[in-house]
Formats: sequence, C-alpha cells, structure tokens
Amino acid sequence: MTHTIRDGTHQRPPTAFARLHHQDAAPLLLPNAWDHASAAALSAEGFPAIGTTSLGVAAAAGLPDGAAATLDATLALARRLGEGSFLFTVDAEGGFSDDPEEVARLARELRDAGAAGINLEDGLPDGTLAPAELHAAKIAAVKASAPGLFVNARTDTHWLGVREEETAARLAVYERAGADGAFVPGLSDPDAIATLTAALTVPLNILYTPAGPTLAELAALGVRRVSLGSLLYRSALAAAVATATAVRDGHRPPADLRTLSYAEVQALGLPDAPPPPGSSGHWEITDA
Repeated sequence: MTHTIRDGTHQRPPTAFARLHHQDAAPLLLPNAWDHASAAALSAEGFPAIGTTSLGVAAAAGLPDGAAATLDATLALARRLGEGSFLFTVDAEGGFSDDPEEVARLARELRDAGAAGINLEDGLPDGTLAPAELHAAKIAAVKASAPGLFVNARTDTHWLGVREEETAARLAVYERAGADGAFVPGLSDPDAIATLTAALTVPLNILYTPAGPTLAELAALGVRRVSLGSLLYRSALAAAVATATAVRDGHRPPADLRTLSYAEVQALGLPDAPPPPGSSGHWEITDA
C-alpha cells in the first residue's frame, strides 16, 4: 500500500536551519559532533550546521547509547554549543521520556540553549518500536511548546530491521503531528529511497554509509539531508588507537593521519575566537 503524505504540510515561516533543507545545489550534509571542539572544528571548515551524535556523547561519558542515560550530558553539550555562533541540532534519542510533556520541556530547554533542531527516534532499547501514536504525541507536544525548533522525526524500522513495511505509514503519522523532517537511518536501497521521497512533503534525511549511495546519488534521489551519524566519532577513536599503537610498536604514526596543532585546538575552546596566526591550512603532528 502506498501512503502519500500530503495533509501534513506546514505553514510556518522557515527558520535559517529549515531553509538549509531546501537548497538547490545539494542536500544539507550534516556532520555530527560529540563535544564542543569537534563541533567548532567542523564549523570552522564551513559546514553550515552541526548535529550531535548520541553514540559519541554516550560513549564519551561511559554510558550506553539509546538507553535514555545521557539526558544530563546531552543538555550540557547543547548549552556549551549554544555559546558558539553556529547552527546545531541535537540527537535526543526518544526524548528521554515516554511522557510527551516531559519531552516538550526538554525541547524548550534545548531551544533555550540555542539548538535549532532536535532528532526524536521511535526505536526502543529492546529493539522494538514505540507505538506510532505515542511518538506522534511527543512530536506534537514539542511543536506546540517550541514551534521554531526543527523536529526531525526518526523511524528505526530499517535501523532495527523490524516492520520495514510500516516506514511510510509511520512517517505519515509523524508528519501530520507536525514533524519538519523525516529520518530513516539504515535505508540505503535507491529505489526505496526514491519511493519515499516521492511520498513525503517534508525533507528526507538519510544516514550516510561508506558502502551506500554517494552524496550526489542521494541528491539525485531527492534526499534533502544527509547525516554522518557516529561515523566521525568512530573514525576519531580508530585514529587515536592507530597512533598510540604505532608509537608503542616502534613505528611513526600513520602518514595519512593529520592532526591539528596545539594552538589550533586551544583556539577551539574559545567561542568565536579567530584561528591562531599562521594556522590556516596548517596541519601537523605535535606534542602536548
């Protein structure tokens, strides 16, 4: 059965973040940060908006992802990012509550911290999906409480590999509840993506995977936002381990690993600080 999502079109003035989902040239490529330094470094490279990665935030804090264990860490990061001048959106798992009003309170806190958007997922820690009506109630409560906050409604049908045939129907429910965007991580089949973009009236967000479609291919399929998810965090961990083990084993760090200088990283800790003299384009391996 084909579900056409037409009656959920919203008549709200688009925010600066929302407008990034309607560019003619290419989809919004959203890199995902796990702390202030990673967000600031990505912003300095010209990315117009930054997302957070719930896995990176959770792992950095020694907590499990997707288990509603990182509420405090997520809020703390949002408040720190809000001290900068870049647009950012927050991965808030399932809202850290099954009470729509509690999720709405969190959304207001994130908005007040400076967040331009929020991701809300319907996947549960036990590998099942929350009732679509409950997730829709969370979305509606958030939009009523913080209308300008861009709500990216995530369904985990493909991510968890369960009830994939319900994807379009779930997104229809979420869009009618007020969602500004739809996120289907784990979906990589080009035909399925094209079918979904034809049904949606809100922008479709796809999670980039190295083995999946390229950014240009996703653009041709109608995708309007491409997230990197935890890819950057996992890559950073791998690079750290590769460097440490190379030194331990008597080798030089891999030649293809580039690092920021001490001064460049130090500058990232100062909101809106200019880069240190001579740092532009200067990548080197340094001590300290």
